[in-house]
Amino acid sequence: MRPPNIILIMTDTQATNMVGCYSNKPLNTNNIDGLASKGIRYTSAYTCAPICTPARAGLFTGIYSNQSGPWTNNLAPGKNIETMGRRFKDAGYDTCYIGKWHLDGHDYFGTGICPDEWNPDYWYDGANYLSDLTDDEVDLWRNGLNSIEDLEEHNISSEFTWAHRISDKAIHYLASENGDSKPFLLVLSYDEPHHPFTCPPEYAKRYQSFNYELGKKAFDTLEKKPEHHRLWADAMGSPVDRDGRYNHPLYFGCNDYVDDQIGRVIDTLDQSDLENTWVVFTSDHGEMMGAHRLVSKGAAMYDDITQVPLIMRPPYASTPMTIDTPVSHIDILPTLMHLAGITVPDMLPGRNILDLGDSEDGIMVEFNRYEIEHDSFGGFIPVRCWVESDYKLVINLLSTDELYDRKNDEDELVNLIDNQDFAHIRDRLHDSLLAYMNRIRDPFRSYEWAMRPWRLNGKQDWMGAFRPRPGDGYAPVVRDYDTGKPSKGTKVENKVLKF
Repeated sequence: MRPPNIILIMTDTQATNMVGCYSNKPLNTNNIDGLASKGIRYTSAYTCAPICTPARAGLFTGIYSNQSGPWTNNLAPGKNIETMGRRFKDAGYDTCYIGKWHLDGHDYFGTGICPDEWNPDYWYDGANYLSDLTDDEVDLWRNGLNSIEDLEEHNISSEFTWAHRISDKAIHYLASENGDSKPFLLVLSYDEPHHPFTCPPEYAKRYQSFNYELGKKAFDTLEKKPEHHRLWADAMGSPVDRDGRYNHPLYFGCNDYVDDQIGRVIDTLDQSDLENTWVVFTSDHGEMMGAHRLVSKGAAMYDDITQVPLIMRPPYASTPMTIDTPVSHIDILPTLMHLAGITVPDMLPGRNILDLGDSEDGIMVEFNRYEIEHDSFGGFIPVRCWVESDYKLVINLLSTDELYDRKNDEDELVNLIDNQDFAHIRDRLHDSLLAYMNRIRDPFRSYEWAMRPWRLNGKQDWMGAFRPRPGDGYAPVVRDYDTGKPSKGTKVENKVLKF
């Protein structure tokens, strides 16, 4: 039987709070909602990192950015790290990537050069889009469209936007013979609703009077929260009004607009009667929108920027399902490989989330730094977060840690880290996080993660086991340092040095 086609669609800066079927807000995400009405909606899906490049590294390599290399924006994966495209191409798939890449270690827009694991005829990163614009249009896109009036004055149409051109290329691809000769993996990566908020003015005008009610999150005092949250809030200022409402017509307009662009592609798939095709939708991370007095994204683990939509629509008629078990972007690649019948190597720590069974395993979210180009958002702020169904533990290595009750404090206002009534839960999550960091060989792991002020009996050995890099299906065997021969399992590094 021919393996299934897969269409993976992602947006940028669109958490669950910006999708109607998750938030119950009037956001006009009807096409995304339509996928959920025919598929599987994960209600506790989390990004690998609430920042663009590290999030994409986790999604497209199947390992965390701390291992693959791009642990902050504008760093590229190591040369020995293989991507989703490579694995599917080598398995006989036609692999096509259209849109924002942000994984080549260059700037925000990319190099314009297609990696050899993707189809160069359809590669369309930001550099390619810029090359299709005149200098005046580039200036307009990046700096000149800051209000509804600007959009109207310059007669911005769909055809001007990156999103429209991405959808055009996808529609052309689906209509071509590429999808007929062999199974395909088609990735559509939209920049919207990320800044610079470019959409036809009629979309933004729909939200002139729309105020997103944040509720109690808008008034978080940040008491007993990490110091860098307070510094962040003071530096950027909350954009909400005195009633705790967020108003941003351009952001909401672009959120609506990108949904329609996704709909154009989905409609083509349906009208073309392409069978045996899975459609998967997600986003890289969210936007704080003034919740907890913060804006943008960065070194915080609040659901506002870490909880992402994840929807999988199968090619067959299906009763809509919701799955509440916490899952991660790290699970997407192994799940898609399972669908395609591709062997998942030991290197990938993720699970097949179509067969979770009774699994209640937690998931990890990381943060290390915002960007290497400048010192925005405080520079190096190492964070690891462990999420389970009922609780979330956040270790801010250089600051105050956090513990939240996900069921009884959905707004994440009360930090329980020092509450002794929850000490046994806190310590259990802490042990699970440390074990996971050790399992995946997180290179930032060290005794400091274990020796927290509230963990009075915390203990961490100075020496540990030597564990060779797990097999990834591509790299040569790891050779033991002492013997020069292929490594065999693990060994404890506890030598007594003699001089």
